[in-house]
Amino acid sequence: MTATLLRSAYGELSEPMTLTIQRVLPGTVERVWAYLTESDLRRQWLASGEMEMKVGATFEFVWRNDELSDPPGKRPEGFAEEHRLKSEITELDPPRRLGISWGATGGVTFELQPRSDGVLLTIVHKRATDRTTLLNVSAGWHRHLDILEARMNGQKPDTFWDGWLRLKKDYEARFPA
Repeated sequence: MTATLLRSAYGELSEPMTLTIQRVLPGTVERVWAYLTESDLRRQWLASGEMEMKVGATFEFVWRNDELSDPPGKRPEGFAEEHRLKSEITELDPPRRLGISWGATGGVTFELQPRSDGVLLTIVHKRATDRTTLLNVSAGWHRHLDILEARMNGQKPDTFWDGWLRLKKDYEARFPA
């Protein structure tokens, strides 16, 4: 599956209602790990929230997607300026693997593998509860990874919400009902 995923930035269904998305990022495994685990770096591409690095530790993610790009674009109806999610670390093997609980879904894992051209980040978001959730998280992970890649390359990210809306339509076509 790795070769298939790396042909495009789009995620794939690795099993029903489970998204697997990969991205090759610049730098070292330790640098990418810092962007996953340190609140100040993570808030630049995903969500803030201090994590105690131990299995069983609880924390809260705080999304403010309007702050990820300038301008942010028009936030879709039904999306708040801020979103919070209580989570728990379920797996931890620094700096290679991090697993966290994710609301009512089966959780999310992040795996890092060094490569000659950077670091392969694999995200698996397990068992979305329904199609709407699957489409939202697919477009969300894709767009957040676009922002992370831009930040790590020292570039200004594109407008967050416009990209997210475009990607949601793309995933609706890629993952037929």
